[in-house]
Amino acid sequence: MNFSSPNVFILLQFLLLVSLVYRVFSFDTSFHQFSNQTFQQKEKFLTLRKKIANHLQQINKPAVKTIYSPDGDIIDCVMIHKQPAFNHPLLKGHKLLDPPELPKGHNQTSISSDNFQLWSLSGESCPDKTIPILRNINDDIMSKASSHNIFKRESINNDVRGRHEYVLAKVNDDVFYGGKAIFNVWAPHVEQNEFSLAQMWVASVSTSGTEQNLNTLEVGWQVYPKLYGDNLPKLFIYWTADAYKTTGCYNLKCSGFVQINNKILLGGTLTKISTYNGIQFAFTALVWKDSKTKNWWLRIGTDIIGYWPSSLFPLLKNYANSVHFGGEIVDDGPAWTHTSTQMGSGHFAHEGFRRAAYIRKLQVVDSNNYLNPVPYPEFDTRHQNCYDIKHGITKLWGNYFYYGGPGRNGQCNKGNK
Repeated sequence: MNFSSPNVFILLQFLLLVSLVYRVFSFDTSFHQFSNQTFQQKEKFLTLRKKIANHLQQINKPAVKTIYSPDGDIIDCVMIHKQPAFNHPLLKGHKLLDPPELPKGHNQTSISSDNFQLWSLSGESCPDKTIPILRNINDDIMSKASSHNIFKRESINNDVRGRHEYVLAKVNDDVFYGGKAIFNVWAPHVEQNEFSLAQMWVASVSTSGTEQNLNTLEVGWQVYPKLYGDNLPKLFIYWTADAYKTTGCYNLKCSGFVQINNKILLGGTLTKISTYNGIQFAFTALVWKDSKTKNWWLRIGTDIIGYWPSSLFPLLKNYANSVHFGGEIVDDGPAWTHTSTQMGSGHFAHEGFRRAAYIRKLQVVDSNNYLNPVPYPEFDTRHQNCYDIKHGITKLWGNYFYYGGPGRNGQCNKGNK
């Protein structure tokens, strides 16, 4: 080809112009695609931010008084009739109820203290006709269940991540109207995104074919850095009406539980923590059903905290069919090694009193509103090299067990996941 030819030169100029136009067009198209993606992402972010803000506005009710706890928590004293519970459609127009008769056989001097929680050390308190609510300031506001369905363990063991491990005393397949136990409090080491807790489950399980449903009321103490922002033990409650799928939450982070007490903060830091070979601190938790209203009431120590309305729970309208007591951790680490999150005191059960964590005086409520010792509890632990259990019975402690462990150690590693 003769590149000196005028016609060829014009052709080359034309091709160069076409190439430039194509590049500009391609850049413009890519730029618009990038801009559209950025705009869509920004829209999603703004929508999510707005949703979070709206939800925070719903659960962070206007405060009559605000208290700043020594641990950094912000506590709002909210008028009792404006609490989050009444956002629930089933509780519209609901009138606050007076506490029912306590179960017969309860101990009048149940364990707790005036300085049960850290926020009360500020010297401030919530006025009458208000309740203390932990202000929600982070994005993890819904606190959807990190607790899997312990009544269907296969689903837990098939999970690749977020495996839950338990040490339990349990009674199943009977009729129960509540439960009671004494928990001593520790501050176990917990890895990032994991938790460690001790609690009681009052539950009803229903199975139809391969489908299983669960209603559960839960109370105990937990260390959960992701939820609370620190490694201190907290008093907590939890509930679900559909096996942790869409209903329920921790504490007062959604509508449901109705609080009537102005002294106890759900989600609040516990003041007194047991020490290894030292003084042991504990509290009593009681859940029982009011035979008249069918609601489920909660008592911590000598304080009645409030109730779960029975209208929330299709399977708990009449009674529970299981009560469990125990410790739980979540292992969110890689599949090839076990977490070092501790359960209980972080020491094995055989170390006994003042060294291992315990749950004692295990009781259930019968149809006549009597507290009775747990009948023939079944004890269960899956990975004894990681967390174990040792049970017994005495006149003073009733049915009890020591439990817990350090998690990862020479005998608890990848073979225990």
